[in-house]
Amino acid sequence: MLDRIQLSGYKSIKEMDLELGKLNVFIGANGAGKSNLISLFKLFNHLLSNNLQQYIAASGFADAILYYGSKRTPQISTTFYFTTLSGKNVYHMRLVNAAQDTLIFADEAISFSRDGIEGQAPIVSLGAGHRESKLLDEEQIISTANPKFNQKTARVIKSIMQRWRVYHFHDTSNEAKIKKQGYINDNRYLRNDGGNLAAFLYQMQQTDQKYYKRILTTLKSVIPFLGDFVLAPNAINPEYIILNWREQDIDTDTVFGPNQLSDGTLRLMALITLLLQPHPPELIVIDEPELGLHPYAISVLAALLKTVSRQTQIIVSTQSVTLVDQLEPEHIVVVDRVDDQSVFKRLNEQDLGSWLDDYSLGELWEKNVLRGRPSR
Repeated sequence: MLDRIQLSGYKSIKEMDLELGKLNVFIGANGAGKSNLISLFKLFNHLLSNNLQQYIAASGFADAILYYGSKRTPQISTTFYFTTLSGKNVYHMRLVNAAQDTLIFADEAISFSRDGIEGQAPIVSLGAGHRESKLLDEEQIISTANPKFNQKTARVIKSIMQRWRVYHFHDTSNEAKIKKQGYINDNRYLRNDGGNLAAFLYQMQQTDQKYYKRILTTLKSVIPFLGDFVLAPNAINPEYIILNWREQDIDTDTVFGPNQLSDGTLRLMALITLLLQPHPPELIVIDEPELGLHPYAISVLAALLKTVSRQTQIIVSTQSVTLVDQLEPEHIVVVDRVDDQSVFKRLNEQDLGSWLDDYSLGELWEKNVLRGRPSR
């Protein structure tokens, strides 16, 4: 579990020290900084794929990533604290502005403290001046003190962080991968845009019927016309598959394709599959999952988020009052723009006092009792 994030100098976030729970739902006005925090996890997805420099370039280079640009902010610093079954891990990195408007490591460091041993183990630097993470190259750690221990720590930290996944199912255009044929063996994990949904469901249908049926039953509760998916290799090219389906109680020979589903229905299929799969990531990050969904579907989604978060940590960014209405105060982190920076504050039920006797959380958000609304 990711317990705490310390972050400074990143986009609209000047300084942040945030403790996380199992379910963390970020609310706030447009431009408050919710998506900037989500993008931090995208940065780490690229960092742990040896593509940090590609991410920096695609994001507008260093000036667009540093808080108000490199003239005002020379570096980004972030520290993740997370627990495993055997102890506590720390990953720290500091990126500084460099030539050609990019960022390089001024420091990268790790630490592991075994349970049952008092105090925090010293943090071990992996060096400075590199352009890509040294977590990806264990040979780079040999020169440090106690290299075998630090190599194992780096391996564990890398493995955990590589399983943090950011999902964004917004693209349902005619060119979206979720609507096209995909490689049938691309099924190890659900891709961040849902582009391999057909292959992922097909693999589950073949090997994890219990989970497949659970997904289908949940979908039918929100999409009553759905009968079942029609998942089979392409007859001409069996290495490819597409997301076909049948209607409930209609001629069984009639098969429909993904282009005959609404945008919201497609997104809901991807969301429910993500949350109810047999082996979800340790940390799921979802950006505005409510887009295009009916209020009832959002209520079902909220219930799933609460249930699934008992075993998988979840971070969500939302603008949905309906979603917030289904949650508890401890699930909510309010994001406000204060003095030109993003400020993050977790709700506390005691602070809301008697307000909760008369109003739901969504109503309190609309009334600006929680803040997180546009203001000057």
